[in-house]
Parts: sequence; structure tokens; C-alpha cells
Amino acid sequence: MPVVDLKSHLAAATRLFRVPADNPDLTRAQFDAFSKQIPLLYFILISNTIAVAYTYVNVAPDWLTMIVPSVLTVLAGLRTFWWLRQRHIVRSDADILRNLRTTNWLALPIGAGFAAWSFALYPYGDSFAKSQVAFYMAVTVIGCIFSLMHLRSAALIVTLIVDVPYVLFFFATGEPTLKAIAVNNLLVSGAMVTVLFIYYRDFADLVASRKSLLAQQAATQALSDENFRLANLDSLTELPNRRRFFAELSSAFADAERRNVRVAVGIIDLDGFKPINDNYGHSVGDPVLIEAGRRIREVCEGFGPQRVEFARLGGDEFGLVVCGDPDDVDLLRLGEHIGGQIKLPYQLDTAHTGLSCSIGFASFPNSATTSEELYECADYSLYHAKRHLRGRTVIFSSELEAEIRSRVVIENLLRTADFSTEMDLVFQPIVDAMSEHTVGFEVLARWRSARLGLISPADFIPAAERIGLIRPLTQALLVRALAIARTWPDHVRLSFNLSAHDVCAAEGILPLISIIEKSGLPPHRIDFEITETAVTFDFVRAQQSIAMLKAMSCGISLDDFGTGYSSLSHVHRLPLDKIKIDRSFVSDINENPVSHKIIKSLTGLCDDMEIACVVEGVETRAQLDSLRRLGCDFIQGYYFAKPMAAVAIGDYLAKEGQRLEGTRAKVVA
Repeated sequence: MPVVDLKSHLAAATRLFRVPADNPDLTRAQFDAFSKQIPLLYFILISNTIAVAYTYVNVAPDWLTMIVPSVLTVLAGLRTFWWLRQRHIVRSDADILRNLRTTNWLALPIGAGFAAWSFALYPYGDSFAKSQVAFYMAVTVIGCIFSLMHLRSAALIVTLIVDVPYVLFFFATGEPTLKAIAVNNLLVSGAMVTVLFIYYRDFADLVASRKSLLAQQAATQALSDENFRLANLDSLTELPNRRRFFAELSSAFADAERRNVRVAVGIIDLDGFKPINDNYGHSVGDPVLIEAGRRIREVCEGFGPQRVEFARLGGDEFGLVVCGDPDDVDLLRLGEHIGGQIKLPYQLDTAHTGLSCSIGFASFPNSATTSEELYECADYSLYHAKRHLRGRTVIFSSELEAEIRSRVVIENLLRTADFSTEMDLVFQPIVDAMSEHTVGFEVLARWRSARLGLISPADFIPAAERIGLIRPLTQALLVRALAIARTWPDHVRLSFNLSAHDVCAAEGILPLISIIEKSGLPPHRIDFEITETAVTFDFVRAQQSIAMLKAMSCGISLDDFGTGYSSLSHVHRLPLDKIKIDRSFVSDINENPVSHKIIKSLTGLCDDMEIACVVEGVETRAQLDSLRRLGCDFIQGYYFAKPMAAVAIGDYLAKEGQRLEGTRAKVVA
């Protein structure tokens, strides 16, 4: 054998008897496991030693039956006590390595000591006593190997230092029985060593896999935290967004209610921003929004003694939650400071811009009894300021409360409306991002009142929810939508929106299930869209309702993702088929790296959850191309089509088929 190979084999063999220093995770795992096994090791040594010494007490010298075993037992007891203390001590990697190495080399003198004592005791006994010594050494070394399995080097040292002399000694006696015992012990020890190597390898692999798993979990948690942070962050200004605002409002309101102190909500709208955006475009408008947000934040951070939470609600609107028992004077002073900062000139390149802001405030308990009502009162205060006191601060009052009652006009008309004749349905295509093939339509409602004319869903849907008509309205619209969808090709799906009252009211889903069963449209062709707000309204009941719809094979989509304030943990607990990313994240995806990153994170979240991703508000080819590259599955927006009447769907699908066929023909040619 070449000298180099011999040296490498010797080095490899030597490493087997050493504690490795290049793997701190493995060393720490060995230390933790070994500290639990060591009491068993020394219990085996002490109990077996006492038993053998007792057998020889009348036939061997006292120093062999009393003094030597006592010394060995005391040493074993001290080591046991020392190891028991280690369970409660936090040690560094260096300390652990040093202690394991000490234990490793102590195995040599301790094993040699017990073996030498056994050989010295052997000649004094009769055949039975001698057999007990042989049995004692064999059983004890096997027990020690088992106990030392987590410290392979020590187990090998004990095996070598005890078994080799053991076999030689008992072979030298010439006694056939003892020679057979020696051979048997050698074979068992060989098997034990084989098991030891396999166990140690598996133990090391387990430690490595656990380390890898922890690293993966840490990376996943970091991604989840980043997604959560981005989901609560406004993409343009990097301020807290609408989701975060309502979470802060809910928390602050509950605290004020518990402590019986005041809390206020403020809504800020920038006056004159639209002309700036229209005249100069986003290249100027966006920096103005960012600068305005920075100025408002500085005022809020320096406003005392009250604490002010600040967020961008969307567009040129910002929201405030004022904690710390503010009175009307405090709110007017805060509004004045913010207005003063907003009015300062904005200089961006060669464009000089100026604007002001209107602010509406409402406070608890003066104005409302719930956080939702408080926000609505602040919103109405802002509406009043925009109409009558532009650029000023308005606090909700009894006069405004009287004005807000005028909304009952819509509510009263809604109570007497004939849903079958006054409600129109329009449909917007949902398109496969890659093939540009329409896979479904979202149904949208429009109300044509005989008295008020066309009323936006933003007005009549909340009104229907307030007066308890949303469920019969939903049912009437669903009956008509399903009848229309039956006329479509089998591959085209229907997306239908449900409100919080539909999914969270007691037995709210059962009438809808009955309508589906009677419609003749296969449930697997229906997607129900549910907003994040609806989910958080009553999560447990919403979860039950969704489960019932899923049991029928209906699809479930989470609508307007990123604009509500639900927890990501809720999202993970729902059996979703699709997530619809809100249009607010799409408008500047090609101009704003933050928007691009948010969409990328959300599509990554969908991919991790193995659900489809639908993006709303796509209006340009550039946006579509970017979303394709980010892995979005489905697209909805004016780029493909505006909402259309049911009678127009046939022509739309026919033209789409011709367009796609023409595209395929060009590709083939």
C-alpha cells in the first residue's frame, strides 16, 4: 500500500476517536443528548460494580472488594452529578466542545480502570464467580456502548480499551466456556459498533436536516413578515396604507372605549391636486403626494401630548387617528398645522406647485359609538369641508348629523325599489393572462332609480347593507346572473360578489345554495368573490359559509386584496381558489419599483399557497406584459373590455375567437 494511502487511512481512523470541531450544531446536539444518557451509563457501572464486589467480598482482599470499587463508584457518582448540573447551564459552543473532549478522553482511564479491576478480581473466585466477572464485563460494556451512542468517539474508545483485553484475557485462560463467551462478546460488540456507526450517521443527518428546516422556516417567516409589511404599506409614499389605518383605528377605538376617553378620526383631502396631476402627469403628481405625506407625518410626529397615527387611504386622501383624549381645540390646532405645511410651495424641477387641504374630524364618544360610524362621520365632515369650507378643518357636529340623515332618501327609495326591473346587470371579462382567452365574467349591478336616475353601487350597496336589504338584493341578482350564465359556453365561468352580510349572517348562505341548485348552472362554473372586510366581519361564520360553497364545488376568490385589513393568517386558513389583487397596485407598476415589488410578493404568495392570481385594473399593454412576467394568471380591466350588457357577450366572445384564430394563423404562417 502506498505511503500516502496509509497515512490517509491512519488519519481517518484517528478522527474516529476524536470529537469533531467543525460542526457546532452537531456538537451541541451531541452534548444535549449525551447529558440525558450519562446518568444511565454511570448507573449501569455503579450497580454492576457493587454486585460483583459483593460476590467477592469474602474471597478477595479488601482493597479489591472495598477500596477500589468505592473509589471507582465515587468517581462515577461525581461525574453523574456534574453532568446533571449541565442540563440547567447555558454554555457556549467552545465550552461544549471542551467538555465533550474531556469526557472523550476520560473514557480511556475510566474504562481501563474498571477493566483492570475486573481482571485483578477474577483469580480469587470459583467458576461461578469467574463467570460472573466475564458476564459483568460483557454486559457492562454493551450497556456503555448504548449509553455513549451520541458520542461515537467515546463509545469506540470504551469498546477498544475493554473488549480487546477482554478477548485476549479469557482466551488465555484456556477455559472453553470462557473462550466461547469471549468470541460471543466480540461478535456482539462488532454488531454494536456497526449499529453505532449507522445511528451516528442518522443522528448527524437529523441534526443537519433540522438546521436546514430551521433555516427554511426563518426564510419563510422573513418572507411572510416582508409580505405583511408590504401589504400594510402604501406603494407610492411608503406610509401605512388603508389596511393599516383601519387596524389602528379599531385598536385605538377599543382602547378609548375601555378607558372612557376621547379618540378622534381625521380624513385629509388635498385640494388642487387633480389639476397638478392632469397638467404635469404622474412624474410631478407622485412626488407631490410623497412630499405632502412627508409634511403631514412630520406634523403628526411632533404633535403633543396626543399620539397621532397617520396613513394614506388612497389617491390624495390621508387618514389620522388621534389618541390621548383630544378635545376640539387640539383637533383644530392639528388641522391648522397640517394645513399650514401643505400650503407651502412645492418645487419640482421647473414646475412650481401649490395646494391646500380640507380636513374632516369626528371624535368618540361625541359623534359615534362604533369605529365604523366614527370614520363615516369624519368622512362626512370632509365632504362638508370640500363643499362649503374648502381648505379648512371641519369637526363633526349636530348640524352635520342632521345633514347626514338626508341619506335616508336613498335608503327609503331602496326599500320600495323593484329589484327585477330597476337593477341592471353588466359583465366584465376575466382573461387568461397568457392566452388572452376569456375564462369568465364578473357580474356588476347598476341601479336606475325612477326618481334619482343612475345610482352608483358605492352608494346603494352600503345603503342596502345598512337597512338589511343586501341579502334579498343579492338573491335577486344571483337568480338573474345564473340564468344569463347558462347561455354561455361551458368553459366560461361566472364571478359573483357577496357582501359581509351574505357570508356572515346566520343561515345567510342557505338561500344562495338553493338558488344555485335550482338554476341548472353547474356549481363548478361559479366563483364567489368575497372581500377581506367581509372575512374579518365574522371570520368563523364566514369560514363556515365558504366551506359550504366549496362543498358544492363553487370557487372562492378573495376580492380587492390589499385594500382591506384582514390578517394573513386568516387568508391562509381559508380554502381559496383565487386572490384578486386590487387595481391600486397596478396603475404605476411600470413606473414605481415599490408597486412592482408588491405585485411580485403577492404573486409569490399566491404561488406558495397554490392558488390563482387575478389582477384588476389593467388598462395598458405595458401593464399586461409586466404582469405576465411576474406570473399573474388572470387579468381584468379596460385593456380587454369595459363592463358590458348581457346581450353583448355573444358578439364579444365571437370577435375574441376570430382575433385569437387570426393570431394563431399568423404564428403558423
